[in-house]
Amino acid sequence: MSASNAAEVTTPAAPQTEVKTDAATEEKTRLAPLYKVLIHNDDVTTMEFVIYVLQEVFKKPLQEAVEIMLTAHETGVALVAVLPLEQAELRVDQAHSLARAAKCPLMLTYEPEL
Repeated sequence: MSASNAAEVTTPAAPQTEVKTDAATEEKTRLAPLYKVLIHNDDVTTMEFVIYVLQEVFKKPLQEAVEIMLTAHETGVALVAVLPLEQAELRVDQAHSLARAAKCPLMLTYEPEL
């Protein structure tokens, strides 16, 4: 096809549409409520075992696991993680299973984050 015989082809621009949202009817996405997982100090469970649990169950790096363990040791309780309820329950159960197998009284709890 030669340049002189070619018809100029143009594509129409897509029509622009404006979407208006009414703030009163707009739905907000609800996130699952979060729970704080706490580890409690006891006089039987070894520091090494606590660090192992924090690394194994909560995937904490060594330095962070040591800091959490020391906080619990010095103050009686330490924040381990903030998780959705199902994850908090699962990980606390996993930690308690490891503690039972090792015959340690390690205790973790979870409570709503306010």
